[in-house]
Amino acid sequence: MLLIRCPYCQEERPEIEFSYAGEAHIARPLNPDDLSDESWAEYLFIRSNRRGLHYERWLHAHGCAQFFNALRDTVSDKFETTYKIGEARPQVKK
Repeated sequence: MLLIRCPYCQEERPEIEFSYAGEAHIARPLNPDDLSDESWAEYLFIRSNRRGLHYERWLHAHGCAQFFNALRDTVSDKFETTYKIGEARPQVKK
């Protein structure tokens, strides 16, 4: 069973309590009305989908109901760290 640490609850809980919420640190366009349809579609749907370490957003759906960010290795499924929304993203160790 995969355990995920919620940075708000300060506990490791089973993955079934959480929901994946997409790639983290995606900046919303300042003036979305000024974007072309292609640019808006790129913002909504195009993600890096990298292999290896990846910044993600998660929701503790069956716990505190808070969104948080995580740095997860998509190859091993190992969570390197989790951190609260608004905190600086941790540096990737190479």
